[in-house]
Amino acid sequence: MLVLPAELTHAQAGACLSMLVQALRRDAESLVVADASATVVFDSSALAVLLACRREALALGKGFVVRGLHARLASLAQLYGVSELLPVQG
Repeated sequence: MLVLPAELTHAQAGACLSMLVQALRRDAESLVVADASATVVFDSSALAVLLACRREALALGKGFVVRGLHARLASLAQLYGVSELLPVQG
């Protein structure tokens, strides 16, 4: 499971993505779960990080879902037309 930080804005995006991709590559599971439940301070960079993680997971032949996606972040994904790329796990 990939755990996103409480704050994920442009300032943290690069370092966060690096750490998440490293964890994703080490994970032997066929389904990558990105846990965004702790992420409460964010901007559109959070979506970019999630989409990059999804791309990496798919490149490795893994599935990708998001758990605990904040309603405002889900709305932002819908506004940008990428919500279907970030399936939410109940």
